[in-house]
Amino acid sequence: MVRRLLALWLTLLLTGCAAQSTPPELSFAPEEGERLVLYTSHKEEVYWPIVKEFEERTGIWVEVVTGGTNELLEKIQSQADTPLADVMFGGGVESLTSYADCFTPYRCAGAEAIAPAFQAPGDLWTPFSALPVVLIYNTKLVGAGALTCWDDLLSPRYHGRIAFADPAVSGSSFTALVTALHAVEGTDEEVLRRFAESLGGRQLQGSGDVVASVAGGTDLVGITLEETALKGVAAGYDIALVYPSDGTSCVPDASALIRGAPHGDNAKLFLDFTVSAETQRLLTGAFCRRSVREDVPAAETMPPLDQLPAAEYDVAWASEHRDGVLMTWAFYLGGEEAA
Repeated sequence: MVRRLLALWLTLLLTGCAAQSTPPELSFAPEEGERLVLYTSHKEEVYWPIVKEFEERTGIWVEVVTGGTNELLEKIQSQADTPLADVMFGGGVESLTSYADCFTPYRCAGAEAIAPAFQAPGDLWTPFSALPVVLIYNTKLVGAGALTCWDDLLSPRYHGRIAFADPAVSGSSFTALVTALHAVEGTDEEVLRRFAESLGGRQLQGSGDVVASVAGGTDLVGITLEETALKGVAAGYDIALVYPSDGTSCVPDASALIRGAPHGDNAKLFLDFTVSAETQRLLTGAFCRRSVREDVPAAETMPPLDQLPAAEYDVAWASEHRDGVLMTWAFYLGGEEAA
């Protein structure tokens, strides 16, 4: 009797499941016209507040795929015949320019408010924030004034104790590497060789590891973005930041409209949203970043850009020579990564 009842119950259960032709989760899936797919190299703390506000304001459902800048750009390139994403959100502009064939130029709403220094030639990309490269040091292990410039990183005292992320993965590290090429005396090949030797054949896998490695004492000094360093200081980490006296760069990160984007109109709305005055004010407050708009000033805790020692940085050169720089870097580093 028990077996008969159990068999009847199973039959009814299976029949009910079979009759339900649409899985419950699919009934909540948005229409194609209400979707947007983002590839982003930003950390969740950056992209999520912006995505959440955009969804609430527009009713557009956003799918986010995360990864390293170069990893995502290669994915976009591999999907060129059948694009799966709409926007590349993040990445240094020289990295985006290197993949120019993957993007469709778009002039965003409010472009006239963007500082000329941060506007894209031909509107290939939409700038998001201005990001100076800085040096950091562990305040318990390195004395104030012991690290002042790029050239100091080549000192034997820091050999093998420099936190630097793989520039083939991290767009910000590639920007830093090219900045060093312009700031340190010597040929490009010589500077790359000397810098790789100073690392002791060791680099970190991602830019997010730099502050933790220096704060924890694994490394004495490191190279990162102003935003990341300021957040570490605010969190109470044992680090301090230095604007290199021999010059630094302030290259924007950006977004770009993927060529053949399946939700192109929604993508344009998102690009417009990233440079709106309200979003840009959020950058200068919660995100410790600098706005690309002329009408949104930097936080009072940040020195004015025109007071920072500037290293010459040619975005077009960096984009054109990207592969060559990375190949030379990998050769001198020996292709090894830190565990």
